[in-house]
Amino acid sequence: MFLRPLYIYVLLACLLAADVSCSRKSVSQAHADAEFSRKYPPEQLRRDYDAFREVLEKFHPSLYWYTSRDSMDMIFSVYRAAIRDSMTQQQFGFSVIAPVTAYIRCGHTSFSFSKKYNREMRGVRLPSFPLYLKVYGDTMLVSGNLNKKDSLLKRGTYITGIDGYRTSDLTRIMFRFMPVDGYADNMNYSRLSRAFPYYHRNIFGLKKNYAVGYLDSLGNQAVTTVPVFEPQPDTAGRKRDSLRAALPDQQRPGRKERLELIRSLRFIPSGDLAAADRSVPEETAVMTLNSFESKAGLSDFFRSSFRSLEQKNIKNLIIDIRANGGGKVNLYTALSTYIRPTAFRVADTAFAIRKGFAGTGNMFSMRMLNAMALGLFTKKGTDGHYHFRYWERHEFKPRKKHFFKGRVFVLISGPSFSAATLFAHTVKGLPNVTLVGEEAGGGHYGNNGLIIPNITLPHTGIRLRMPLFRLVQYHHPQKDGKGVGPDVYVRPSREALIKGVDLTMQKALELAATQARY
Repeated sequence: MFLRPLYIYVLLACLLAADVSCSRKSVSQAHADAEFSRKYPPEQLRRDYDAFREVLEKFHPSLYWYTSRDSMDMIFSVYRAAIRDSMTQQQFGFSVIAPVTAYIRCGHTSFSFSKKYNREMRGVRLPSFPLYLKVYGDTMLVSGNLNKKDSLLKRGTYITGIDGYRTSDLTRIMFRFMPVDGYADNMNYSRLSRAFPYYHRNIFGLKKNYAVGYLDSLGNQAVTTVPVFEPQPDTAGRKRDSLRAALPDQQRPGRKERLELIRSLRFIPSGDLAAADRSVPEETAVMTLNSFESKAGLSDFFRSSFRSLEQKNIKNLIIDIRANGGGKVNLYTALSTYIRPTAFRVADTAFAIRKGFAGTGNMFSMRMLNAMALGLFTKKGTDGHYHFRYWERHEFKPRKKHFFKGRVFVLISGPSFSAATLFAHTVKGLPNVTLVGEEAGGGHYGNNGLIIPNITLPHTGIRLRMPLFRLVQYHHPQKDGKGVGPDVYVRPSREALIKGVDLTMQKALELAATQARY
């Protein structure tokens, strides 16, 4: 009963892939000789595809976590059979590789174009569908219009369909080309909201004109024709890069400014927090963490920040990880020890299914270093898997100095992923912690990661990003494929989009002002 509808979905995706291949012919001929337009013969594509499948079957720790082995075997076979003609990297990536990886339901398993392709396309703007859309549920709202002269489809306009596809059909189809953890689709709503023209172009292809359904000012359904966005032939992006390189050193952003984009701490009232009003208690601080990357100096930042919170007698701390896609596990644990009053571990289970990379040639990035890590830090268990015992057994204890005892409001959304999800899970349920916003993109039960090499396919140079470890969260909930959920849900709205209001931050400030202090 399961295979028949799945088979139909796969065939529909292949038909869409065929449409992409045909539509790409309308791309500007300015790139005709570039890697962008280079076509690879089907025999090379099949060899790359076979290498892609072999690597997944040998090394992916959760290939059959959400899709059965029989179903994945069928998916692999159907998409290999779809390689009937020459393809560009874009066609091969989005028509074949992307939908296969989406069926795995692992947000860390994705593809990117070759280094040469990305190098040649740096700064080049391509034609695209002209509308940026805020997408949530079955709702699509115009958030931007690349065709500046279009005065009809303004910011906040409801879109009801594109080229005969209803909004619900569009999201359902586009999600089949985008990887997520389990069924935590809020990640994909965020992706579409951030880059709808990019995904629409690569999935549906290009047209000279699009029929866009919308609601007019009276709430009546209407349809208008909008032209494709055609950028100017000069490579504006490259000119900007050249100009930036020519700036004197004093005009370039320094290390402090660059780090501020990754992590910052602000106290309220503060002039740069427009959402703050006089009802917010002054003993409130906002910590923004857009990454847990190692180059951000986060250990020192946490130490100095929590020392300042203690010195200023801060009672309410808002931690914003809505744009945090993850990073180093030891950095999320470091943050957690300032907030969680009890000891915790990273994982109940953390294992790889192989310990070496024999037979894969030079496809794996950092092959020797990763092999050393697997050899040094894993041990074969009774289940036949290689367990990372440190993350399974080591207990992280609360800080004795500068431990924060006030109320904490953690802001989460779809892009809260990987290590950010681990942090949200670690503090969720504490009596003084409230998660505010939308469902996180990372799986609440568990996800895959820890070591995530790139695999370069031998002929096209397309790169596959693939995790080596399955990680089941410490004291994990039931496996249902969902992301970490908020305690206080904040639904997006048209009014907030039009006015530029940050509803989630606004709600957190409101909670800080109205709830009894811990």
